[in-house]
Amino acid sequence: MTLPERIATERLRLILVTPADAVDMREGRRQERWHPSYPRRDDVDAASMVRADDPWGPRHIVLGHEAVGSIGCFGEPEAGETEVGFGLVPEVRRRGLATEALRALLAETDALGVRLRASVAPDNTASLRTLARCGFSELRGSTEAGELVMARPLPVG
Repeated sequence: MTLPERIATERLRLILVTPADAVDMREGRRQERWHPSYPRRDDVDAASMVRADDPWGPRHIVLGHEAVGSIGCFGEPEAGETEVGFGLVPEVRRRGLATEALRALLAETDALGVRLRASVAPDNTASLRTLARCGFSELRGSTEAGELVMARPLPVG
């Protein structure tokens, strides 16, 4: 029971962040295949979770030939559930890319019977809209930092 190495949509490829990518991200080294505004601070934070050959870790969101953001789970599922995080560089927002990337990941986790949850700041309306579009309807309270914890029920059938 594992996620595929590569996940693709019509416009995007979700490619695992390699340990070498993670080192470059953390040390501020740029790669040609990255958008000039990538990685963002959140992407660098996600890179700290990279483990070799871990399909549940962070992935680059690649549009065309450029990484423009990241998406991934915060580790392997426990009790059939794991947390997801995602984000894009400002220059490509408001084009449905986050929704497309999250739906692609959800298709894979649904097939494995794994539920996803997400923590989001209550004033992050863009992420809240993305989560709502993708079926995150269960509100589970908030974290110590005040972020809302939302979950998406597994589809029936």
